[in-house]
Amino acid sequence: MLFTSYEFLGFLLVVFLIYYLLRGKAQWSFLLISSYVFYFIADPRYLIFIAITTVSTFFAARAISDKKSSFDAWFKEHKKEMEKDERKAAKAKAHAVEKKIFLCCLLFNLGILAVTKYTNFTISNINSILNAVGNKGTLSFVDLVIPMGISFYTFQTMGYLIDVYNGKFEAQRSIFKFALFVSFFPQLVQGPISRYDDLSKTLFEEHRFDWRTVSFGLERILWGFFKKLVIAERILVPVQAIIQEPDKYNGWYAFAGAMFYALQLYADFTGGIDITIGVAETMGIKVTENFIRPYFSKNIKEYWNRWHITMGTWFTDYIFYPISASQFMMKLSKKSRSVLGNNLGKRVPVYLSSFIVWFTTGIWHGASWNFIVWGLGNFVVIMISQELEPFYRWFHSKVKVAGTFGWKLFQVIRTVLIMSSLRMFDCYRDVPLTFKMFGSIFTKARLSQLSVNAFTDLGITIADYVVVFIAMVILIAVSLIQRSGSVREKIAELSAARRFAIWYGLFMVTLIFGAYGIGYSASQFIYNQF
Repeated sequence: MLFTSYEFLGFLLVVFLIYYLLRGKAQWSFLLISSYVFYFIADPRYLIFIAITTVSTFFAARAISDKKSSFDAWFKEHKKEMEKDERKAAKAKAHAVEKKIFLCCLLFNLGILAVTKYTNFTISNINSILNAVGNKGTLSFVDLVIPMGISFYTFQTMGYLIDVYNGKFEAQRSIFKFALFVSFFPQLVQGPISRYDDLSKTLFEEHRFDWRTVSFGLERILWGFFKKLVIAERILVPVQAIIQEPDKYNGWYAFAGAMFYALQLYADFTGGIDITIGVAETMGIKVTENFIRPYFSKNIKEYWNRWHITMGTWFTDYIFYPISASQFMMKLSKKSRSVLGNNLGKRVPVYLSSFIVWFTTGIWHGASWNFIVWGLGNFVVIMISQELEPFYRWFHSKVKVAGTFGWKLFQVIRTVLIMSSLRMFDCYRDVPLTFKMFGSIFTKARLSQLSVNAFTDLGITIADYVVVFIAMVILIAVSLIQRSGSVREKIAELSAARRFAIWYGLFMVTLIFGAYGIGYSASQFIYNQF
């Protein structure tokens, strides 16, 4: 059920009306039923997978939490009777049991994700190796169901499990509340990856109808539809034309394709997140923001602090920090410093941890080498940037441009160009072809490719490009205004007539200029595939 479909709008209207007719725990109970209905409509088989992850994680987390509580109570009562070594041994024994439960649940659920999503990728690589060594026999591919949003809800539940294991909070005692946390339907499609202690603050509360809250949510939904239908769906046409015929569309076309895709991906992904957050907000539920003006970033590290924030913080908190602080890394740090010297040796564990994170980030996005190379490309750029920091300091000591508007603009443009170049691996989905097309920008660019006819040959008219340009200007203007506070808050301070003019105007623009109408079906959101 696409967010942009009539079916979803009808489903949402029914959920919204019934939700506000209910009171107390009946509201979150109804949301749980609605979420499972939403998932059932997508494919009944998906329910098996999300139910297994929900049940296994719920009982594992409860077992860990219960053992922590019972041990703490026992230890408090008996610690005065025990010697130091006995207390240490008792803690180690209790922790070992918790760790065993934790690892079993973690490996089980990550195993489900790995089998469903990466089995055929593994088989493909084995076949390639067999062919390379002259073995003509190949393994057959397996027809597996890949549940919608499995990467998102698996990471969300495993984050919850890790937090319970680390004692951040106690496990949820109600399996139905936990099931709603896992399956809350607005974020099943493409995230964000919520943390339990954040989402649970408003997910299970009773919410009375409040016009301001509802209107803010509807405004956010409309803004998401504008991005998706007016921009992403329109610019998708030339992007696909360029990608599907790489021999014909190279040189400046490849560069334009990368820029168009950067715009399409932003409008598509943030548009979907706007709809997710807006839907939740209409019911008084707060979902974590996932983007903060990423294309205004001045470097790649800042970009990843602003883009898909919940994914980035998940990898940082649950992979980077545990690995970099592990005993193995401590030993490696000591060894590398003794061999390579303190200055270089201290960076080895950090870069190794970063390498693992970016490799994992790449393969999380998709079971193919283009995503892995894309992830490692980010790692290489960030590593080079960090290594060049002494040069940057020297440069700015000689050339006093830091902080000027021109320099900031250069940094923003540089970041957009680097990220768009890396995203070409996402566009072409083939590593050698991506390098070839990137190279063609410098070797096959011709002035004739920049003509008006050249770009209208890509499937949309000059009028369409004008619509995209104006919509992009609106995006930039809104982003600039957001730097000083919420745009919706600012609009709310205007007179009723002005508020109506703004939102009715945006609605009509989306309705008239969006890829929308009878017989038309908007494409799936890009991040649905993950």
